[in-house]
Amino acid sequence: MLLIQTDRETLLKALQSVTGIVERRHTLPILSNVLLEATSKQLSFTATDLEIQVKANTNEVNLDTPFAITLSAKKLQDILRALPEATKISLDQQDSKVLLKAGKSRFNLQSLPAEDFPKFPAGDGAEQKIEIAQKTLRALLNQVQFAMAQQDIRYYLNGMLLVMRNGEMRAVATDGHRLSYAAEKIEGGVDAEVIVPRKTILELLRLLEDSDEKVEIECGKSQIKFSFANISLNSKIVDGKFPDYGKVIPSGYNNKFSIDRLMLLQGLQRAAILSNEKFRGVRMVLTQDSVKVISSNSEQEEAQEEMEIQYGGDAIDIGFNVTYLLDVLNNVGTEKIECTFGDSNSSGVFTIPGNDSFKYVVMPMRI
Repeated sequence: MLLIQTDRETLLKALQSVTGIVERRHTLPILSNVLLEATSKQLSFTATDLEIQVKANTNEVNLDTPFAITLSAKKLQDILRALPEATKISLDQQDSKVLLKAGKSRFNLQSLPAEDFPKFPAGDGAEQKIEIAQKTLRALLNQVQFAMAQQDIRYYLNGMLLVMRNGEMRAVATDGHRLSYAAEKIEGGVDAEVIVPRKTILELLRLLEDSDEKVEIECGKSQIKFSFANISLNSKIVDGKFPDYGKVIPSGYNNKFSIDRLMLLQGLQRAAILSNEKFRGVRMVLTQDSVKVISSNSEQEEAQEEMEIQYGGDAIDIGFNVTYLLDVLNNVGTEKIECTFGDSNSSGVFTIPGNDSFKYVVMPMRI
């Protein structure tokens, strides 16, 4: 039975939107598959890992009859990528197999029953909705995502806190050594606070585009849904209590200077070459109108970078993990960055001049 006739690009674009969450190895073989469903003139692709579900729709297909099948996501994607552009594709179902035809090429693929494919339940009550531009949400997540923990036993740190309240959307991430905070104005009287898993955030950043098109965000009791363009992404919410970020962000520091972001970034990158490979520590030494970045390693090698700044505060010698500093400088695309310190034993705060909606806090380290 003929299922689909369309071109390679149509199938590949929709398929690539969902395959980012498919894991190579699963205890459930069907989780390595993608679900293809056709109704009327629309074809949808769905993938899931039981924590996240991504669905992409396309209308650019010729469909004879509705159907639902599952095929290996990786094999289907590899085949479509390997075929020439503008190739016409057809899919024929033959019992438990699907025949993919492309020109004189033939691929006989094993299918698993569509009814065995695990789908997310549709909504879980108490939903609150907001809309935000794709590029605004993408920029917000980008300013924070690098501070999320990876495989921390404090599972609630392996994700990002999203707070929607008082006409504002705040994003917060921390791994216990640094914290990143960013906020954007939103419309509507939504009041929601959720922890979104790390994998969901990274997948969103892969899919979101730098456009003014809206993303609809729906928050429920146990899941969150992001809908934009022809894509919908459902994710489970992390059940846990996020740290009180308000208490982590220092205030009242008086030792402050502004510096060209690229100049500081490049200076730190050079100094990092001779830092200890395990601890990655660098010292920032502040004196009158000058900041020095100094690193050394176990082989008694040393690097020093000196930069001129406008600074009249206390003399400070403070150590940081250079990776944490490079992360913020690489992800905040502004011309200047403002650095604020209390003393050598206090956290450093990095902000954007004239912008109170972004703050990055880094714990000091002994060097």
